[in-house]
Amino acid sequence: MSITRRSLAGLLGAGMFVPATLWAQDDPVHSAVRSTVFGGNAEFKTGMEFLIERGDPDVVSALLTSMRFSGRRVGDIAKVMETLTGESLGTNWFEWMLWQEKNPQIVPHPSLVPFKRELLLGVDQNFDVFLRPEYLKRNKMKIRLEEIAWGGVVKDGIPSLDNPKLIPATQADYLKDDDLVFGVSINGDKRAYPLRIMGWHEMFNDVIGGVSVALAYCTLCGSGILFETQVAGRRKPLVFGSSGFLYRSNKLMFDRETHSLWNQYTGKPVVGPLVDSGIELKQRPVVITRWDSWKASHPDTRVLSENTGYRRNYGSGVVYQEYFASPDLMFPALVDQSAHRQKDYVFAVRQFGAARAWPLDAFTGRPVINDAIGGRALMLMGDPKKRSVRAYERGVHQFRATTGGGLLDEAGNRWTVTEEALVAPDGTQLPRVAGHISYWFAWDNYLGNAASVYGD
Repeated sequence: MSITRRSLAGLLGAGMFVPATLWAQDDPVHSAVRSTVFGGNAEFKTGMEFLIERGDPDVVSALLTSMRFSGRRVGDIAKVMETLTGESLGTNWFEWMLWQEKNPQIVPHPSLVPFKRELLLGVDQNFDVFLRPEYLKRNKMKIRLEEIAWGGVVKDGIPSLDNPKLIPATQADYLKDDDLVFGVSINGDKRAYPLRIMGWHEMFNDVIGGVSVALAYCTLCGSGILFETQVAGRRKPLVFGSSGFLYRSNKLMFDRETHSLWNQYTGKPVVGPLVDSGIELKQRPVVITRWDSWKASHPDTRVLSENTGYRRNYGSGVVYQEYFASPDLMFPALVDQSAHRQKDYVFAVRQFGAARAWPLDAFTGRPVINDAIGGRALMLMGDPKKRSVRAYERGVHQFRATTGGGLLDEAGNRWTVTEEALVAPDGTQLPRVAGHISYWFAWDNYLGNAASVYGD
């Protein structure tokens, strides 16, 4: 979905923009950046000359925002940006966004707030619940306003599935054996949510085994994270949706009670009323695996029905087909590719006061890895062909896999692997540890040096 300068002007004429009283029209910087989209040719020319003469790169974030909405003026805007920064990036919005991420020392001019609001509310008036001026003060946000990018859809343009219809495995004849599913088991309640459906919705809110949860699936960063949504001190569970905004190629989800924006990757609010609440959503274990494998292990599972209430092509390999097949990102994010390619899969764990990732290909020919995180001993079982990894605490044990897929400890005792725990012959249990699959770029971009990587 794209918005042209002409269509923006049409929306402006329909009264869908920020009231004029909020435009700070007495600010010549704001007037200049507005001219990139809304000014006539003479006003635009005068505005750009003023910004060049002023010579401060603090307006680059606003000019960069306007590049996606200004049509044929993009080339002229880029020349101003090059003059102010000394960079030669031309009209490449993607590269300019990376430049901006690399230069956090450049604090945007205050006019960015009313200008960005005006543009984005022109796309969808419903964005106003996220972009109230009091939420966008620099000291009130946990992320940089200049790096919030419009993802090409309106609020709820990617609709969440709330308490969706489920069917028995025996009725799920629409699924192929090699279709991937998110497998969840809580208190014996087993569910399968196919990626071919979830790719169109990116979020479900449900109650599994008596626990209120939401699965936040960011297709762009390849991560589906299962969060508990009942938060201490709040009367009702939070219910989440997709805002239509991105931050470093990761979706910003929102809760429907306060309309705070949340970082999908960390489960923390980053813009809005809950920013200083100290809330961090608790993760629950979830696994990606093939449908035939999940169904064989859990014949009593229920699975998401195709009858979601929405008209989408839920066929195998349809949603995001080109993106998943490409090594490139759709939206900009800085990433260190010295050891791993940006879209290599890793299994990510953030528990016990630490963060660690295991490259999925580390499990090739090695289905069991004994490791540790934050001083806690872990055992991980992985299968790259199924994109599957499960993590468990291992206590004092060293585990190995048998040729038949079983699990033995150092004494040769056979343990049973369940979705909730490892179970010893005497009934001793070692609990599962929450984690999720992710593209490398998202892990590296959000955690970087704060995390460790197995094998590096």
